[in-house]
Amino acid sequence: MRWRTDVFTMDAISDLSKQLAAAYSDITFIEGDEFMWSPTKRTVTFNSSEPSGSALLLHELGHAVLGHANYSRDVELIAMEVDAWQQARTLASTYGVTLNEDHIEDHLDTYREWLHARSLCPQCNATGLQSNTRQYRCLACTHEWRVNEARICALRRYNV
Repeated sequence: MRWRTDVFTMDAISDLSKQLAAAYSDITFIEGDEFMWSPTKRTVTFNSSEPSGSALLLHELGHAVLGHANYSRDVELIAMEVDAWQQARTLASTYGVTLNEDHIEDHLDTYREWLHARSLCPQCNATGLQSNTRQYRCLACTHEWRVNEARICALRRYNV
């Protein structure tokens, strides 16, 4: 059976999740509101009503297969996302899922935009460099600021 990410049914995503659960018995697959990988619970959460659900399910499984857990620099998160999509491509060929490359790039763009927004100096709007886990320093004016996690909430930047 082949699944396309631009044409889906809830049953197709549920069937795929059952196949994946059988193949990856050390990982729990549960229905939820968001797509996510929890390394502490070893759980992939998926939403079967999402039109691109098969692709996102394989992407989250990609994080699991690759052992993604933590990152200390924002650029590491981008690298993890790229790697998880590459793993999703491999999984897609195994499970007969057609991935839309534009969809993948759209998802990666959200992370690129997130990283760019975090790195903009609130003082002069130049690009800064990350100096530690949640702190940046401006290359132009040497201003320093902290950022919140902001992957699923609004970005906040605080002067240091």
